[in-house]
Amino acid sequence: MTRQEIEPEKLPDATVVVVDVFLATTTLLTIYENGAQNVFPVATLEEAEEVGERLDGAHLLRGGEQDAERIEGYDLGPYPKEYAPEVVGGKDVVFVTTNGTQAIAAAANARELLIGCMRNAPAVARYLEASGTESVYVVCAGSAGRFTVEDFLGASTILSCLGKNGYLEDWRQNDAAWMAFDLAKRYEGMESKVLKEGRAGHWFLENDRAEELEFVGDVGASDLVPEVVDGKLRTAAGREQSNKLNAES
Repeated sequence: MTRQEIEPEKLPDATVVVVDVFLATTTLLTIYENGAQNVFPVATLEEAEEVGERLDGAHLLRGGEQDAERIEGYDLGPYPKEYAPEVVGGKDVVFVTTNGTQAIAAAANARELLIGCMRNAPAVARYLEASGTESVYVVCAGSAGRFTVEDFLGASTILSCLGKNGYLEDWRQNDAAWMAFDLAKRYEGMESKVLKEGRAGHWFLENDRAEELEFVGDVGASDLVPEVVDGKLRTAAGREQSNKLNAES
């Protein structure tokens, strides 16, 4: 339900999917998809500076947010539309946020660490099924340690896609995963409605960001599945998996 629930000792044999629908994983997917040369999700401003110092400043962009505010001195904020192909193409992007990139850092010792959101949820599910992974943790980034409906919806969409055709019938599921499946059944095809009803969704609507809300909630818009390897994104390639059958959210 939140990154604070991560149990690091369980992750080395597992595939982890981190979900931060508003906005970190959605924006990271967009940055990578739009042609950035290298994308570095980092947990803190200090780490962002350290990574940036090792890169060519002429091709470097720094983006993200802290406490929902644009970071002073940074090139870009947290919104996907800021990272158009003509902006990020061929560039190195260092990206830091309050919750999402910290969740990525907290899951860094996973056997495989994937970036998931509403836009690539079906693609993530297809990848997980094809990879033969037998232990999956879907981590909702949450907000300051609190549950957020948008991240839970993103997780439920991934698990719902993965569970079609009986794929997960023999898997163990924790209570959160069971509730995620229930949410997905109730609101399949109405994901945008759920996003609009949440606290963050209300903020988007009240601040004239309805177009961005629709972008975030466009299920299946992307077929790309990024993974984090050595601190930067690459297209997920698949790895040998463990033998533990477990699906949790």
